[in-house]
Amino acid sequence: MTPYESIQLLKKRMNASIIGQENIVERLIIGLLANGNLLVEGLPGLAKTRAVRGMADAIESTFSRIQFTPDLLPSDVTGSENMYEENGEYKFRFEEGPIFGNIILADEINRAPAKVQAAMLEAMEERQVTVAGKTHKMPKLFIVMATQNPVEQEGTYPLPEAQKDRFLMHVNITYPTKDAEIEVIRLVRGERSGTIEEDNDGLITQDMIFAARDEIAQVKSTEIVEQYIVDLVFATRYPEKYDEKLASYIDIGVSPRASLGLDQCSRVYAWLQGRDHTTPEDVRAVLNDVFRHRITPSYEAQSERISNDDIIDIILGLVALPA
Repeated sequence: MTPYESIQLLKKRMNASIIGQENIVERLIIGLLANGNLLVEGLPGLAKTRAVRGMADAIESTFSRIQFTPDLLPSDVTGSENMYEENGEYKFRFEEGPIFGNIILADEINRAPAKVQAAMLEAMEERQVTVAGKTHKMPKLFIVMATQNPVEQEGTYPLPEAQKDRFLMHVNITYPTKDAEIEVIRLVRGERSGTIEEDNDGLITQDMIFAARDEIAQVKSTEIVEQYIVDLVFATRYPEKYDEKLASYIDIGVSPRASLGLDQCSRVYAWLQGRDHTTPEDVRAVLNDVFRHRITPSYEAQSERISNDDIIDIILGLVALPA
């Protein structure tokens, strides 16, 4: 089985267990192949946790779920140095926390205080944690998928900009269609009655994930596509050059991580379509997910209920699409 066939099988298995959420399945796979962290947001009960768990169940990996709560401590995430007696001597030994896994589900990440959220920063960016002056490396396959609800904000701790920028994509989950809702009912009913047959053809190996990443690294991005990425990025930083109204909606534009994220995600998207080169359409396909959490809207935009997605749509209309 080729890496491409393995990823298509992964996509098929995930879609079979997460009905009506093809978009989130595709975004989770893009994040996995792009070696980036994802922030998944949606109303309660829209299969955010199930989607991440579905991916972990299909891959040969170690899955860790961290339920973020107001009383959580940084050591509960990273681990800590504990004292043990050995042959009459007292020694310290590092006990790994749940962050040491391959696929990490940070459930309701905005329910923990800033000091716990900050404990995730080093692991997400440098792929390591430092405890008691010692550095401990993350596994080669390591991805954080954090969830948060857009409602019930009382008693929560909004993610700071520095934390959000470390997420490759911010994915929104919406309600499924009527037909999909019926399929969800039937699927859960079958799971509870034991009539759903499990796919026992074997797990997707980590080597296949790494091989797919190697193939994606060979996907070409032309100078035209690169220029289009930079034009979109600069439209958020210098919106007054494009439109006066757009300028009134943006306080702070996106960081260089947005440029890097657009390039990486567009190449993964092109590879998933079976192509060895990117097009401007690939960039547009992932733009909202890469920009959504990186644009800081102005007070005027918030007062007019202009969302970041609305701002991105305006930018797409103003920045010329390359021929």
